Amino acid sequence: MLKQNKLINPNFEKKGYIQIYTGNGKGKTTASLGLTLRALGRNWRVLIVMFCKGQGNVYGELISFSNLNDNIKSKLKIIQSGLNRIVYKNNAKNEDKKEALEAWKYAKEAIKNNVYDMVILDELNIVLDLEFVELNDVLETLKNKPKQIEVVITGRNAKKELIDIAHLVSEIHPIKHYWDIGVVGREGIEY
Repeated sequence: MLKQNKLINPNFEKKGYIQIYTGNGKGKTTASLGLTLRALGRNWRVLIVMFCKGQGNVYGELISFSNLNDNIKSKLKIIQSGLNRIVYKNNAKNEDKKEALEAWKYAKEAIKNNVYDMVILDELNIVLDLEFVELNDVLETLKNKPKQIEVVITGRNAKKELIDIAHLVSEIHPIKHYWDIGVVGREGIEY
């Protein structure tokens, strides 16, 4: 049997932190989904809110999650928000904002009511950058969240105010990307 390291707080898992994965590089959502699988393996209740990721089952991770055993699936809730396209500042519509606000409302209530152990807010940074959701509302929700909930936020252009209250921030920088030579999104890799 392993001896417990006295320097490690044995109750660390009862304190939830705020993590941010941002930057222009590939892998922000992928990191959060890895955390999801790890948490589910430890019997955590996990909510994933996918902002700006359209409806439908075109994402490989959604197919994988749908094939998990019933016990694990019962611990996972996925909310997809957005139209069936990628949203940028130049093509954003009122419908996009409406979808984002509905998803945020669900996530906010779930956080406030301590429904999940981990909440993944995938592409929330984009939603904030597009001003679909009020930054102050997100900040207040996170500052007042139950202490044990782990919140993971992904997306480019993380706001400084979010970075300031986060406990972990990873910025993913691209060094080289095959998109630069004309390779488009590949099934099983990008979606």
